[in-house]
Formats: sequence, structure tokens, C-alpha cells
Amino acid sequence: MTTPTRRARHPYLDHPGPIAFAHRGGAADGLENTALQFGRAVRAGYRYLETDVHATRDGRLVAFHDATLDRVTDGAGRIADLPWAQVRQARVAGAEPIPLFEELLETFPEARWNVDVKAEPALLPFLELVERANAWDRVCLGSFSEARVVRAQRLAGPRLATSYGTRGVLSLRLRSWGVPAVPRRSAVAAQVPEHQSGIRVVDRRFLRTAHARGLQVHVWTVNDPARMHRLLDLGVDGIMTDHIDTLRKVMEDRGVWV
Repeated sequence: MTTPTRRARHPYLDHPGPIAFAHRGGAADGLENTALQFGRAVRAGYRYLETDVHATRDGRLVAFHDATLDRVTDGAGRIADLPWAQVRQARVAGAEPIPLFEELLETFPEARWNVDVKAEPALLPFLELVERANAWDRVCLGSFSEARVVRAQRLAGPRLATSYGTRGVLSLRLRSWGVPAVPRRSAVAAQVPEHQSGIRVVDRRFLRTAHARGLQVHVWTVNDPARMHRLLDLGVDGIMTDHIDTLRKVMEDRGVWV
């Protein structure tokens, strides 16, 4: 009988101690997913940045959360229906341009990116860009769509780090309760809210189950310092926050800021 080989940890996760993620660069400042805001996070010492991507009508990959421009910019319309030449004219909070994800990879070469691929048309442009930039060690793909995560894994193989989609997280939570669910082993992390629909997701049983399967647990989006302390006491592996100064202060006070 052969002994199972322990899966090597993906290079994306090479980091001493819990990971601090700047959610959309630090969305509390109102300039989410802009090069200016990501620059602020990097200067504050963040090396893990969270963003979202959509593809324009002509296939350009933009760092932007919503499907439309309306909420946070002075523009309007669905990104998927607009060419890049039009999207690039919009300004976040009336001030900052929407960046291409390719530009962000180049501008912040030491940063690692947690990327929520928001829609299916963005998946292939994302994988093609990561291949072209040889950035496999610098990105982790996430999506609420389990099918999108699985498709990305099939196309890219083990060089691509991914988190679970919704179904994978559910399977992990059920397994932690003793239900014989079998989560896939191809992800590197479960990225989850602390609570979902009134149900607590992150507790010691969930963490034990995830860690036993070689998964890290990253929790989003946490802006209250008391919650940050509580989650770090539990042993989570990462926290995503809009309030980058708050999380840094909490980690500094605990001696785990790197």
C-alpha cells in the first residue's frame, strides 16, 4: 500500500503568518479598484490585493466590481456591452480612471492578486493574460460560480491557484458538521464571509476541516477591529478588509504584521 503524496503548497500562499488583503485596494476611501488606491495599499505595506475583473465588448480586462459603470463612476452602461475606448473615459468617484488588470500587474510587480472573475466572458482573457505575463505564482482566481472555478482549473491546471466557489464552501461546511460531503481538493483556499444568511460559516470546526484538507481560510470583508481580533484568535489564515489602516494596526498590535 502506497502512502498518499502530500500536495505541495502553491507559491501564491508563501507568506509568513496570516495574510492581510486590501479588498478592492481599500474600498473605504471611495476609490475602489483604482491604481491610486492600490498604490496606497502597497505603500501601507500590503502585498496581497483583492480585485474583480470584467471583460469589455472588445475583450479588454478591466479591474472593476460591478457589471455596470453606474454605481461608482460618472459613466453608465454595462461593461460587457461597451468598448474599452468608452469604458476608459469613465472616472471612479468622478476622479480616477478604471485600470486594465494588465496595467496593475505591471505597475505593482511585487503584489499578489486575489481576483474575482465576475462573468464568464472575462475568464479566457484572464487566463491568457496570466499566461502572457507568467504571473501564475501571483494570482488566485475566485468566483461565486463553482462551474467557472472548475473550468479555470481544467484549462490552467495546478499552476493556477483558486479558491472554492459557493458549492465547494457548502460541501466544506457540511463536512465540518459531520455530513459526508466530499469537497474537491483542487482549490488552495476557502474564501468566505464570517456569516451567510444568518448561519455562521467560520468557526473552529470549519477551520479544522479546511486545514485538514490543506486549505487556507480567508475571511471577507472584515472592517471591525474586534472581529479581526476574534478571527485571528480562531486561527484564520487571511482577512480581507476595506479599512487597510485598521487591519494593519490590529496585526501590528498582535505582532503578526509582515
